[in-house]
Amino acid sequence: MPAGLVALALGSFGIGLTEFVIAGLLPQVSRGLDVSEAAAGWLISGYALSVAVGAILLTALTTRLHRKAVLVGLVALFVVGNLLSAVAPTYAVALLGRIVAALCHGSFFGIGSLVARRMVPPERASRAVAVMFAGLTVANVLGVPFGALVGERWGWRATFWAITGIGVLAVAAIAVWVPAWAGAVDESHRAAGLRPQIRAFRSSQVWLTLAATALSYGGMFGAFSYIAYTFTEVTGFSSADVAWLLVVYGSGLVIGNVVGGRAADRDRDRTLIASLAGLAATLTVFGLLADGRVASVVLVFLLGVFGFASVPGMITRVTDAAGGAPLAASANVSASNVGNALGAWLGGLAISAGLGYTAPLYVGAAVVTLGLAVMVVTARTGRAAPHAAASTRPPVETEISGGRRAR
Repeated sequence: MPAGLVALALGSFGIGLTEFVIAGLLPQVSRGLDVSEAAAGWLISGYALSVAVGAILLTALTTRLHRKAVLVGLVALFVVGNLLSAVAPTYAVALLGRIVAALCHGSFFGIGSLVARRMVPPERASRAVAVMFAGLTVANVLGVPFGALVGERWGWRATFWAITGIGVLAVAAIAVWVPAWAGAVDESHRAAGLRPQIRAFRSSQVWLTLAATALSYGGMFGAFSYIAYTFTEVTGFSSADVAWLLVVYGSGLVIGNVVGGRAADRDRDRTLIASLAGLAATLTVFGLLADGRVASVVLVFLLGVFGFASVPGMITRVTDAAGGAPLAASANVSASNVGNALGAWLGGLAISAGLGYTAPLYVGAAVVTLGLAVMVVTARTGRAAPHAAASTRPPVETEISGGRRAR
């Protein structure tokens, strides 16, 4: 495994910790900064909205710059954001720190996925992306427990200091281990700038893949947003049990990421269709069997497996459809965050309508099923018009293949 992939995984681990760790710290942050629970909740919502905006904005602004240098700069921005949160004297500064840290999130994964692909042969592209995302999935497993443990022992600020330290290590690792040629931008693409990347969005395959991404994420996270209520109010677990149940879910994410990446390198569209079908089935069965403890443990694990199995393939698919445009890879991250917000909103509406705490599972199943239908159409139309799709590719594709030859 190239050391550069390890460096990117370390960066994604730190960014993942920043995203997930706050959930276990909200009560402490609320008390420490003397704000309401609702205000403290904006440390989560503000982060998500900033990810969606930053993914497009920063990728567009840095399109002509060397990608390795951009990645180093993005992680440095992440360090600054977490440092602000660690030393924040007021709630406003803490929120600003969250926003600054979030701005790098989408662009890091979008640009990083392209750099990761260039460090391996083409037939291992999805696995390379999966290695980078492994840091994110591990952070999902450890984020909440890590934050709760450090915060309980040394205070919530210590958690952000620790994440700041991880960010510094990631900056150094990317600077040293990611080869310069993997992030090079050829002169023709540098001269063309953003225009070819925008033209790539003329492809229906790009938009269909983004839609499938948003719907698959929306269905999974819409259900997951209320999973603690399902466990405590339907299954009968205690609130203390929720932490280890989330670890079970996170373990499924790790496995799904690895298996999905390997399977996507063999047959990407079939893997995506199978993972979405499995996710829809899991959510439906979960809704039916949520009152059983053993079944709930198994199903929350499968929710993680099928939920993340599509991620590496979706990213490589949308970037291939866009001819390797970094803006498309970042747009995929934005689409997933839009899906997260949509799914959580729909799940909340179902609960507010009095449909019970299993309702988000059924709503999630319906949303994922719609995503599955989109993915089936995407795969069929992609096979039917490969030459048309190829003709819309911008010159970025030449740059990617050129980077591999330079190795």
